Amino acid sequence: MKSPFRNIGIVTRPNTPEIEHTAHKLIEFLRLEGFGIYLDVQSIEEQAVYPEDAACCQAASKAELGKYCDLVVVLGGDGTFLSVAREVAPRAVPMIGINQGHLGFLTQISHESMIEGLTPILGGKYLPEERALLEVSLVRNGEICDRSLALNDCVLSRGGAGQMIEFEVFINREFVYTQRSDGLIVSTPTGSTAYALAAGGPILQAGSRVFTLVPICPQSMTNRPIAVADSSEIEILVTKSGDARVHFDGQSFLDIHHLDRLVIRRYHNPLRVLHPTDYQYYRTLRQKLHWGEQLV
Repeated sequence: MKSPFRNIGIVTRPNTPEIEHTAHKLIEFLRLEGFGIYLDVQSIEEQAVYPEDAACCQAASKAELGKYCDLVVVLGGDGTFLSVAREVAPRAVPMIGINQGHLGFLTQISHESMIEGLTPILGGKYLPEERALLEVSLVRNGEICDRSLALNDCVLSRGGAGQMIEFEVFINREFVYTQRSDGLIVSTPTGSTAYALAAGGPILQAGSRVFTLVPICPQSMTNRPIAVADSSEIEILVTKSGDARVHFDGQSFLDIHHLDRLVIRRYHNPLRVLHPTDYQYYRTLRQKLHWGEQLV
């Protein structure tokens, strides 16, 4: 096969029924087509691939896949896709998702039609799409003490004590509002169909150049979601923290202290996602969110 790709990375979601069989089918196909194959170390350690398949592939961590591979294929659901995206984003390596989960907003190809869906993409026929990520810096006592990436959202939320938190929001260093609430979701267009949607935020077209700020159970009824250009710098000053935390894609978190600042910007590298040529964003929304079908 003539392909713009040479080395393919594979990440599998552990504890998924028949995931080893799906991985075997993919590895066998890629080997026959002459691709170099790299397997995620965690997938091997958690026995999400057959030992004989692991033996004929190179092993690498998720972060290293971006170094060695031209393309990363994720066998799993949206959660697995999100975790891999944050690791490979610094290398700007494109990704493809094979859906082994439930919703599959990000993993467009079904595992039943995996080979049929991948073949034209590996041959160079695909629809590329760039997805923005958030880069979040935690500033404490004037120093950056941590940085994290998020493809879906960065969520400032109250902790286990259940007390509301208070914070001030600035856009490009201009004061916007003070809020007392259970928290705030800063979402990318990709994350607009996730937690932000459940909290009353709008659905954004995937390529939109905006971020949304969606309050979580605000005390004031006048607090509403707002959209800002993704070139903006968003700053959140936490004035009453309790045991608040900031979460990244719902998969990792940092504890927040009194007067901590969160500085949020668009990450310099977008995530490049490859779709089949018949991919349609709004058709995906209809299928996943069970909207009404077209009448004519």
